[in-house]
Amino acid sequence: MTVTSTRVPDRAVRRLTATLYGYAFLTDLVLLYPLYALLFTDTGLSVGQISSLFVVWSASAILLEVPSGALADAHSRRLLLCLAPLVTAGGYALWVLLPSYPAFALGFLLWGAGAALSSGALEALVYTELDRCGAAGRYARITGRAKTAGVLGALAASLLAGPVLIVGGYLAVGAASILACLLAAAVATRFPEHRDRSERPDAQPAGADAAEPDDELGWTASLRAGLAEARAVPTVRRALLLVAAVAAGWGALDEYTPLLARDTGVGVATVPLLLLLIWIGMTVGGLLAPAGERLGARGYAALLGIAALALAGGALTAHPAGFVLVAAAFGAFQLATVLADARLQARIAGPSRATVTSLAGMATDVTIIAVYVGYGLVATAAGNAVAFAVAASPYLALALLMAAGGRGRHTGRRGQPMIEPVGRSGP
Repeated sequence: MTVTSTRVPDRAVRRLTATLYGYAFLTDLVLLYPLYALLFTDTGLSVGQISSLFVVWSASAILLEVPSGALADAHSRRLLLCLAPLVTAGGYALWVLLPSYPAFALGFLLWGAGAALSSGALEALVYTELDRCGAAGRYARITGRAKTAGVLGALAASLLAGPVLIVGGYLAVGAASILACLLAAAVATRFPEHRDRSERPDAQPAGADAAEPDDELGWTASLRAGLAEARAVPTVRRALLLVAAVAAGWGALDEYTPLLARDTGVGVATVPLLLLLIWIGMTVGGLLAPAGERLGARGYAALLGIAALALAGGALTAHPAGFVLVAAAFGAFQLATVLADARLQARIAGPSRATVTSLAGMATDVTIIAVYVGYGLVATAAGNAVAFAVAASPYLALALLMAAGGRGRHTGRRGQPMIEPVGRSGP
């Protein structure tokens, strides 16, 4: 009897993780990723028009992020994870069937909507199911591996995009991207979902609604409960802001790595090889999540500080060898992002987990836009290398702030650490 009860959660966790890794891989196995900028320019769009499309993309994600998170809390998270790649696939179809500025803009709107549907819902579903199996402590390592699966999907898409483009043009690339989305939607139907009880009802946040089962909360109530928890609970609010602070900077810089690579003087054909180093770094960073869970506040601060120095140093070398440092920095930031997300999930106590997670996503998107603007100004005036170095400086400031906070507020009530190791569960 005991053996059976042990094996059932193990099987449930294995099913969840297999589905998650497949979903992460397929949602990033989009052959249009490395080519859509070329599609835009080949259609005749100017740099200004392409920049405006990025604004449409970011704005749609920001506007829909929190409402979709509340929708995931009020209804089925699994259903939203099925719908997300289908909505995105519609955008890709518009791009290759009706290539024009209006179609590109509508496609980005759909892409942003698809991203908003999955953001928050995925993290909430995974954490809730792991918690149900008594495996919430494995969330960081599992999501770290899921990030790695996504990186591998993007890498496979980059390797396949060129040959497919040569054989069938943009239409074939778009068809392959749509197929990956359809497969991701099919895989999402395999996600387990149990919504028959509230999440940690014994730890409701002050100012939030009384604990209710997830399936009894409507959209408005879910939204209100999530906003209340983010506002009323300091540990949740700080964890939410940490996610945005860590994820936004390097997430925005990822769009500019080809420009940085080109500025090292290598040929166009060599640029993908330098970017391969970054993908390897991100892969390693995701896989290091189990070791990263042992980091306390000072260790986490050191991780951010070293990553910031590596990013700035690697960029300023203006040499291909500098990409080894850039890749190491991106790997460290990937790890830091996974750990920040795990910290947030561990501190959410109310029933609106997806809503709170979506608030973190919205804050990240807003910060990314600010990074885009700042990067453009600095890069125009001083070049891409300097812009990368400047973008690294907020990470260094955050690292110093966290290190100082860890020293100044080492213990709280009952002698417990004020800042716990990143992977520890609890508010």
